[in-house]
Amino acid sequence: MRWYIIQAFSGYEKQVQRSLIERIKRSGLEEQFGDVLVPTEEVVEMREGKKRTVEHKLFPGYVLINMEMTEDTWHVVKDCPNITGFIGGTPENPAPITQVEADRILNRIQKGGDTPRPKTLFEPGEEVLVIDGPFTDFKGLVKKVDYDKSKLHLTVSVFNRPTDVELEFTKVEKLV
Repeated sequence: MRWYIIQAFSGYEKQVQRSLIERIKRSGLEEQFGDVLVPTEEVVEMREGKKRTVEHKLFPGYVLINMEMTEDTWHVVKDCPNITGFIGGTPENPAPITQVEADRILNRIQKGGDTPRPKTLFEPGEEVLVIDGPFTDFKGLVKKVDYDKSKLHLTVSVFNRPTDVELEFTKVEKLV
């Protein structure tokens, strides 16, 4: 079995995944198919002042499928609603992705499932705006980023004196 990438209508990835699994069962070709995946990761974001964990698609509009390519399996996938076709190769003879590419995607999915990552990534030297807490509306300069604890070490100017503070990612936003 090899990994193939299917292009689906954007926003219909989960529906395509469910449809494919159902079609595979109905066709009786389960032995020729492996996993059908919509690569996602958990992301922490702020909405209406609350921290929420949301599922973020790594590759919007694409579904991964592990399968043996035969005439029958090709038709099961190709005739599924909301699928525009395979990525790579020709429409009649799709090309699988390499095992290295598949492993990279699968590892990223696995790593993303362990702990939610912040929606916004920060770097030292970057200027941010504090949006919550006692330093609201202060601008700060990122000194250190602690992704394990989801905290930033900032320098903010209080009465024209540099002051070091530690804030959660959710209490700041990047300046454009």
